[in-house]
Amino acid sequence: MAGPLEEANKKVVVDFYTMAFKERKPKEAADLHIGPVYIQHNPRVPNGPKPFYGYFTKYFQENPEASNEIKRVIAEGDLVVLHSHSKKTPDVTGNAIVDIFRVEDGKIVEHWDVMQPVPEEASPNGNTMFDGNNAN
Repeated sequence: MAGPLEEANKKVVVDFYTMAFKERKPKEAADLHIGPVYIQHNPRVPNGPKPFYGYFTKYFQENPEASNEIKRVIAEGDLVVLHSHSKKTPDVTGNAIVDIFRVEDGKIVEHWDVMQPVPEEASPNGNTMFDGNNAN
């Protein structure tokens, strides 16, 4: 069971993700939730809050139908993990994404992510990439 620190960190990350990716307000999300030092491990995005919101502002301009849905949130200490489903358009299968955020003093200070395409064909095991007790 998550303690008070983990619950607070989960709230920071979910609020950030919702504002940045569902509401499409990456600058506002960064201003509110990213610390002044932000270490980025995504190879396409430089360090710092400004490169984050610059990248995603452009992404949403180029992909106006893009959507992101959080499926799971896991927290341990200063780390929060999101398992989400990202699509550029409603008609594609999209990607399963795992984002790992490090939170310090209520601000996101570090980020890692891994992506895997959602297959178009059914899996031989009968499971989707989002099945489970806590996923939709």
